[in-house]
Amino acid sequence: MAAIVAAANTIDSRYGEIARERATNPQVKAFAETMIRDRTALNNGATELVTRLGVTPRENDVSRSLEQQAAQMRDTLQTKSGAEFDRAYIDNEVAYHRAVLQAIDETLIPNAKNAELKQMLVDVRPAIQAHLEHAQSIRRSLAAGA
Repeated sequence: MAAIVAAANTIDSRYGEIARERATNPQVKAFAETMIRDRTALNNGATELVTRLGVTPRENDVSRSLEQQAAQMRDTLQTKSGAEFDRAYIDNEVAYHRAVLQAIDETLIPNAKNAELKQMLVDVRPAIQAHLEHAQSIRRSLAAGA
């Protein structure tokens, strides 16, 4: 489970780094900076927790699948520029945050055996939801031509 959380945070931070370089819309750039900052902080907190608990994140089928899908998306994002990049990045962020929320609700929290890890997931969920709503708002703005 720790490997899945770490992979999810690292993946989204990498997407943000690409967007920081390639995005042209100021809202998209600001969102990317938020993702980098928030995901880095979350990853640091998760790393501190698993270290304190003596847990070693072990790569597994889910974390490998996440990494493979992310590599494909990074390749796709690298081929786009301008408004096309902005839309692709934000569309991916909407889908990604929906998937993360689904994983938190249906897999990670129900299967968390450690109370502290479970609480961390419960605590972070509102931020993930807020990121989703922010990405959806930007997507609406991009669709309206702003």
